[in-house]
Amino acid sequence: MKLKTVEDTREFGRRLAGVLRPGDLVLLTGPLGAGKTALAQGIGAGLGVQGPITSPTFVIARVHRGPVPLVHADAYRLGDRPDPRAEIDDLDLDASADGAVTVVEWGVGLVEQLNDEYLQVRLDRLDDDTRTVELLPHGGDWAHRLETM
Repeated sequence: MKLKTVEDTREFGRRLAGVLRPGDLVLLTGPLGAGKTALAQGIGAGLGVQGPITSPTFVIARVHRGPVPLVHADAYRLGDRPDPRAEIDDLDLDASADGAVTVVEWGVGLVEQLNDEYLQVRLDRLDDDTRTVELLPHGGDWAHRLETM
């Protein structure tokens, strides 16, 4: 799927939020500038969370309150550590995972152990600034849920 603008990316996030439920884990992958934070902003808007959603790169994780809370994490800075998975464990993301949707940027290879069932969203930015999105369901009923979008 192609998204022409950043607002299209946010709108896709709003639509994706419609199939998300507490306990879900969503991993966002793609290069810098691909639209991971814009997608997270759309997911947050679709979940009805309060306040602005900004990149959590320097704070690593933020919890946004709402009818369905959003835990938004960024594992980008953890990749240069000897054991980045230990740092993920230290963040205790699984403590709030059951009651919230957890969205992790740069989390592939680091956070899959948080949930046997998760959705990976691959984003890429093309030379004309359009973005491509690929949804990769892992386990559970993800494939069925995504059909309803």
